[in-house]
Amino acid sequence: MTKPLDEARVRTEEHGNAADISLAPAIVVPPHEAHEDDLATIDADVVSPIMAAAPERLPRVLWRALRPRQWTKNVAVLAPLFFAHHALDPRLAAHALIATLAFCLLSSAVYLCNDVVDRERDRRHPAKRHRPIASGALSVPSAVAIAALLAGLALGTFAWLGLAVLAGAVGYLALQALYTVVLKKQVIVDVIAIAIGFVLRVATGALSVGVPISNWLYLCTFLLALFLGFSKRRAELALLQERAAAHRPGLDALSLPLLDQLIAAVTASTILAFALYTMSPDTIAKFGSEHLMLTLPCVVYGVFRYLFLVYRKGAGGSPEKLLLRDKPLLIAIALFVLIAGAVIYGPRPMAGGADRDRSSAAPMSKVSRTP
Repeated sequence: MTKPLDEARVRTEEHGNAADISLAPAIVVPPHEAHEDDLATIDADVVSPIMAAAPERLPRVLWRALRPRQWTKNVAVLAPLFFAHHALDPRLAAHALIATLAFCLLSSAVYLCNDVVDRERDRRHPAKRHRPIASGALSVPSAVAIAALLAGLALGTFAWLGLAVLAGAVGYLALQALYTVVLKKQVIVDVIAIAIGFVLRVATGALSVGVPISNWLYLCTFLLALFLGFSKRRAELALLQERAAAHRPGLDALSLPLLDQLIAAVTASTILAFALYTMSPDTIAKFGSEHLMLTLPCVVYGVFRYLFLVYRKGAGGSPEKLLLRDKPLLIAIALFVLIAGAVIYGPRPMAGGADRDRSSAAPMSKVSRTP
């Protein structure tokens, strides 16, 4: 960025009320382009709240309010189908996709409600103040009505898939309501609640296709979500600094050194848990091969690449954006899916090799059942 210009005074009209705002320099960030990570390297005091000359049309405003980028989180619903070796079953695949779409509707309803509750705090954030509800582009009554409609459609879809699936979705919705009212104000507990939300996505996905999933998948999902959550908190704290408390309750109680330690601990735990999962006798027996461990370099690189983006590029405030835009990260994810798919859905090893794997796993299984 060039050297800041002389301080300027800009008058804006926001819902009929004039406001004097100091700028240095006056950088125009259109509301439909503003994003948390886009401002990671820009000081909050130098971002102009000047709105775009032409107002956005309602469909675009609604689309932004639904936060479609966040829907990438719901890919977790498909994980049980993939790892249970049922992705090629048309009926189960259809159920999993329907559950994923329903989760997108439900999560968007939650985002709308969160934005309604947090609209005052969002107005003090350098990028979130451009969100449709915080900026006034979408009224509160309209947002609540749309959220109710989306939640109703989602819960009806989950009920069609089965009562157990509906129970999983209701559990997720209850957790999000508790998070909005109470848990988001509790240091560290807020990130744990977010991680549990990812676990509930996976559990609901398993219920939608009627397959049991390994405890390893629950554990890896939980740890990976903790990693992303603490990385996001670090990005927020680094961006907002002394204004952190005004944006998120309890954020000022954290510090960058503390978050660095938490991220380091969760990073090591995530990689170790996945490595142990790939080498678990149960995993080898299930897939008839020990080659799932070939995906470990992809996981290690993906995690380290994310750390690089957080610490050297000031990213991390928006995980979904990194997953959609960072090419090295996308390549690592694609390679992981290709290798894992080849191991899970490719030709199985000769029966003798599988038998040797099962025979070698048998003594360990017996020992584990010993009182």
